[in-house]
Amino acid sequence: MLSFEMNVEVFDDVLISDLKESKVLIGAIDQGTSSTRLLVFSKGGRIAASAQMEHTQIFMPGHAGWHEHDPLEIWNNTKACIAAVFKILQEKGFSVSSTSDGDAKALSLAAIGITNQRETTIAWNKVTGKPYHNAIVWDDTRTTSIAFHLAAGNINKLRSRTGLPLASYFAGTKVKWLLDNIEELQRDLANPVTRDQVAFGTVDSWLVFQLTGAEALSPNAGNVGGIFVTDVTNASRWLFMDLKSQKWDKDLVDMVCASHDLPIETALPTICPSSHVFGMCDGQCGVEALYQVPIAAILGDQQAALFGQTAFLPGEAKNTYGTGLFLMMNTGTEAVDSTHGLLTTIAYQIGTTGSVNYALEGSVSHSGSTIQWLRDQLGIIANASESETVAKTTPDNEGLYMVPAFSGLFAPYWRSDARACIVGMTASHHKGHFCRAAIEATAYQTKDIFDAITADSRVSLKTLKVDGGGTHNDLLMQFQADIIGVPVIKPVVMETTSIGAAFAAGLAVGVWEGLDELRKLWSASKFCEPKLDPITREKYCTEWQKAVTKSLGWIDVGDEDQDDETFLDARSGEETPLRPHNSFQTVVLLGAALMAGFLLGRKTSRLN
Repeated sequence: MLSFEMNVEVFDDVLISDLKESKVLIGAIDQGTSSTRLLVFSKGGRIAASAQMEHTQIFMPGHAGWHEHDPLEIWNNTKACIAAVFKILQEKGFSVSSTSDGDAKALSLAAIGITNQRETTIAWNKVTGKPYHNAIVWDDTRTTSIAFHLAAGNINKLRSRTGLPLASYFAGTKVKWLLDNIEELQRDLANPVTRDQVAFGTVDSWLVFQLTGAEALSPNAGNVGGIFVTDVTNASRWLFMDLKSQKWDKDLVDMVCASHDLPIETALPTICPSSHVFGMCDGQCGVEALYQVPIAAILGDQQAALFGQTAFLPGEAKNTYGTGLFLMMNTGTEAVDSTHGLLTTIAYQIGTTGSVNYALEGSVSHSGSTIQWLRDQLGIIANASESETVAKTTPDNEGLYMVPAFSGLFAPYWRSDARACIVGMTASHHKGHFCRAAIEATAYQTKDIFDAITADSRVSLKTLKVDGGGTHNDLLMQFQADIIGVPVIKPVVMETTSIGAAFAAGLAVGVWEGLDELRKLWSASKFCEPKLDPITREKYCTEWQKAVTKSLGWIDVGDEDQDDETFLDARSGEETPLRPHNSFQTVVLLGAALMAGFLLGRKTSRLN
């Protein structure tokens, strides 16, 4: 059953004083992979109220790696969260509107910012409001072969213009799949009357279109007549945008969407700065309470977290532990070309006259989802928090390593031929070791990206700011500090993605004057200092790399009849042979699976 949470924050004297003095709230819609949330913040950076609602994860039987969301469910959940937050504030005696009056408890919702799961792609008709298909989620792998054939042996062929390797991760390959496979979409594009009605957007574009539009007559459609926009951070994740000009590039679109003529002037959203008034919420959008509230920020979720961590200077970085894992470093106004498997992306842009700030990013598809796998597929824990308790039943992994390449390896390897593996297993290992190996895998993947960022930027990180659900796991945070060798810092306000969107929105409408004022609102809550000696650290990392090597070459990425099986390594730019699929490997993998099943099912387990 999907959950719905309404959270009433502690209205202590500080928060009440802040609200009464400023009479201002700033909202943030945080649309993520598993849920949609609305949080409202005071001018002092305190959370006043929040609501969260999960949405259905749609996996397709018979289509391994396919992952979809229902765009209409996301919009309906957004409306439900907005209504819940307004109810919370009303129950506390506050009235909220787009302007405040003389009443001491009348608050102005000065602006709303939107932050979203990036790359997740939706196609819809702007006139009917109807989606052509479910949203294709960022970690969906159905477009692996599209990216493979487009690369033609060179995964980096578009990197100099887009900052990105050719991979199924990015929105452009999902657009290509929709163009290839959805007949109604093909018909509308072929018809001169409906051609300009077709829209492709990431979740931010979909939500702004809903908030600024009017309700359609059909119950199976979204709103119509909305504003069709995106921001530079989301646009930088398509393979369609020139990173230097921040404009859609027709040559790139034509290359990725080969054999299709996509009208980029009407089918793709207008690219705008991240902190900027995009438009006003419409009173007929289905959320009357937001009438005339400005939408004043859009940021991809990881860029919003960077902004929320106030990492405004070149060389400042953050790591987010969520469904996936995302380490990002601000590189200032310089777009640093990566030669170590990272993404060159846009961090943010403040206002139409503001400079574009760039970033280096390492993205990993499975972090928190690995713990979910232990819970949902193996059944060795009842909930995510239990993973830490179970892992602590053993002081170390005793040589057991897990590489969670369930949908291939993202940064810094970019190997879609990889698959998850557990190596080093003996009969003495129990579920505590499995939980520890899963937790440690997140830290090792962070270490891989940490080293790549250091090599690309030539900046040695002295600390690492962290956020996301995984930071509640103290074992992970300590092991993370141990394995990267620098302190890990948690902020007081852990909702960094949401507050980043709120910060950017507040800047656009004058709630805050500048970045220095925002920086004063950030403070640290906990430091984890490294305790592991360098020799042991090196030993562990060497064993991890051996495990990663074992995960490579398990599937054919291209055509089944392809003779020369090679895959280009995004770090070196060199073709590396895939490991052969022989019967010995199959026996080893099957034996490991059987042993795992035996060990996990033993009634005599020391934890039962």
